[in-house]
Amino acid sequence: MSANPLQDTPALQKPALKVFLCAPRGFCAGVVRAIDIVEHALNKYGAPVYVRHEIVHNRYVVEGLRRKGAIFVEELDEVPDDGAPVVFSAHGVPKAVPAEALERKLLAIDATCPLVTKVHREAEIHYRRERKVILVGHKGHPEVIGTMGQLPEGAVTLVESADDVAALTFAPEDSLAYVTQTTLSVDDMAAVVNALQARYPHIVGPHRQDICYATTNRQEAVKEISHKVDAFIVVGSPNSSNSQRLKEVAERNGCRSAQLVLRADDIDWSLLRGIQSLGVTAGASAPEILVEEILAAVGEKFDLLVSTVTTATEDVSFPLPRNLREKAT
Repeated sequence: MSANPLQDTPALQKPALKVFLCAPRGFCAGVVRAIDIVEHALNKYGAPVYVRHEIVHNRYVVEGLRRKGAIFVEELDEVPDDGAPVVFSAHGVPKAVPAEALERKLLAIDATCPLVTKVHREAEIHYRRERKVILVGHKGHPEVIGTMGQLPEGAVTLVESADDVAALTFAPEDSLAYVTQTTLSVDDMAAVVNALQARYPHIVGPHRQDICYATTNRQEAVKEISHKVDAFIVVGSPNSSNSQRLKEVAERNGCRSAQLVLRADDIDWSLLRGIQSLGVTAGASAPEILVEEILAAVGEKFDLLVSTVTTATEDVSFPLPRNLREKAT
C-alpha cells in the first residue's frame, strides 16, 4: 500500500463537477478604497491606526489589518488622545461621530463609500426642502444607522417591507421622499418602492437608484446562473448584507441549495452531496483569495470543470482622501 493516501484515490475516481464562477464578484471599489485607506494610514502614520467598527464586513480582511497594526473599536471613547488616526468604516457614520472627533481634535479619516455618502446628501437635501424622509433598509445595519444619523432624531422613518409601508401614518398630501440602503436585494427594494409609490404617488425618489452598481451587478450574475446549477456557494461573512442578499437571490431564482461561507472550513458538504453543477460568487467585501481557497477545497472532492459567466464589466475606482494621497515619508 502506498504511504500517500492521496495516491490511492486517483483524480478520475472523483465525481465530475461543473463550476460556474460569477463575474463580477468580490471586492467593489468602495471596499478597495476603505482597505487602502487603512493600509495607507498605517504606512503614513505608523501603528496603531484605530478603526471604528469593522472597516468592511469580512473577518478575514479585518484580521489581516489587525495583524498590520489596526485596532478596531466600537466607539470613539476607546480611542486615546495621543494623535493616532481613527478611520470611519465604509458603511458610514452618524454626524455625531465626526463631530465628537473634531471636538476631541482626533485625526479622523473618513472611509465611507462615496455611494453611501451620496445617499447621505440626498437625505439632507430632502430634509432641507421640508420633505419627510423615508429610508428603505434593514434595521440595525451600520449603513442604516449612519444614514438616519445624518438628520435630527425622528426625521427619518425606516421601512423594511411592504407591510411597513402599509403601516405608515403619513397623510396623502404630505411632502415625502425616500432613499435606500445601498446593499439591498434589488427585487426586495423594488417591491417596497412600488408599495410607497402606490400609496404616495407624489413621493420623490433618487434621480438614480441608491442600490450601488456592485450590489446590482453581483445579484444579476447570480440570477444568470442560479437556475442552471444544483447548488450555490456565496463567499462572504454572515454579517455582510450584500453577501446575505446574494444567497437569497440564488435561492429565489431556481437554486435548491445555497450556502454563505467565509472560509473552506465553513462548507456544509452535505449540501453538495450528489451535485453535478455548482455556482460560486463572492460578496463585495470578500477577497478573491477566499474564492480560490473554496475552489481548492471543492477540488479535493470533485473533478472540476470551471467556467466563468460574465454579466458586466466593472472599471469603477474611488480616490483616497486628500491627506492620504501624498506618499508617506
